[in-house]
Amino acid sequence: MDDVLSRAAELGRHSDSPRNYTRTYLTPAHQAAARQIAAWMREAGMAVRVDALGSVVGRCEGPPGARTLLMGSHFDSVRDGGKYDGVLGILLPIAVVGELNRRGERPPVALEVAAFADEEGARFKTSFLASRAMLEGAASVRALLDRRDADGVTFADAMRAVGLDPDRLDEARIDPSKLCAYFELHIEQGPVLLGQGAALGVVTSIAGGSRHLVTVRGEAGHAGTVPMPMRRDAMAAAAEMVLAVEECAATDQLVGTVGMLEVKNGTGNVIAGEVGFTVDLRAPDDPRRRALEDRVFALFDAIAARRGVRVEKSRRHEVRAAPCAEWLQEQVAAAIASVGAEPVRLPSGAGHDAMIFAGVVDVGMMFVRCGAGGVSHNPAETVTAEDASLAARALLRFVRDFRAR
Repeated sequence: MDDVLSRAAELGRHSDSPRNYTRTYLTPAHQAAARQIAAWMREAGMAVRVDALGSVVGRCEGPPGARTLLMGSHFDSVRDGGKYDGVLGILLPIAVVGELNRRGERPPVALEVAAFADEEGARFKTSFLASRAMLEGAASVRALLDRRDADGVTFADAMRAVGLDPDRLDEARIDPSKLCAYFELHIEQGPVLLGQGAALGVVTSIAGGSRHLVTVRGEAGHAGTVPMPMRRDAMAAAAEMVLAVEECAATDQLVGTVGMLEVKNGTGNVIAGEVGFTVDLRAPDDPRRRALEDRVFALFDAIAARRGVRVEKSRRHEVRAAPCAEWLQEQVAAAIASVGAEPVRLPSGAGHDAMIFAGVVDVGMMFVRCGAGGVSHNPAETVTAEDASLAARALLRFVRDFRAR
């Protein structure tokens, strides 16, 4: 199981860009990565299928009639991201299944490893698309088929271009009653484990998050002739709103981010007439997140009124906070301890496919320490060979000793 990092590096070569690691949904690089993952699954002794959204799923049978432990993560990426985010949670389970087969051992339950085709949503703004489709089928996808990417390609046409049929979306749906649990291994994407000198962690819960598109409408005007007191400057209002997000989140000890900002028809000598930006708000529980939303948007309204602009808010994405099942936490902790590591418990501030499954089945997660100061979604993202090897051993023990409820 020592080739996981070399496989991550090999998979990283399948990128939309020759300059950085970017792999978005249904691009040629994305499809090449899917084929490589499928090949490694088969090499590990798994039966492989590709679902209606392009996710790759490998299966290893357990005892007759046993329910399935589904393990997985995503193989798409953010733009200019890191090569271990998502991918590590695919490659390590594949390696574990391969090790079981080499030993001639049958797992205590059926195992499936899902390589989710789209979690980041970077191309069509479709976060958690693949895992949602597994549980909801066409209902979660149909309204998105007319969305266009930056090149004007619709979601539906992108599917057809790689041989997927938008009319067969329901075929992605699985029967959750056949699952005994969902488990996801992931790099931490933060500095907590690094700061505590711990290689592996037991995730206790996953923060809920909401994403909004905000549009500020003012009045465009000449930069040299409109007096400052008479301006309805959409950019100045938006700038104040961006700072309001930061202030509210910091005051509440939560997190809020404006990751994209666009000035419509912007140029250097024109007062901005329209500005759009995103707002991402997250909290470990949903009541605190909703309270943060209310506070942020009340400030937006006050800023807009004072500056003589209009502000419009549109919710584009929401996932509820998801606790990890205590019985799975205990099994993860025992597996980590069995390989001589300290099972540090910590929440996840980042979202994961596990959140989607938490609505229908118990979920558990294991974190692997991030190097480089805990940086993720960044080319500097790293995992050491020692930590990856320790995670592989802990995951093998977790699977071998797994007991379903």
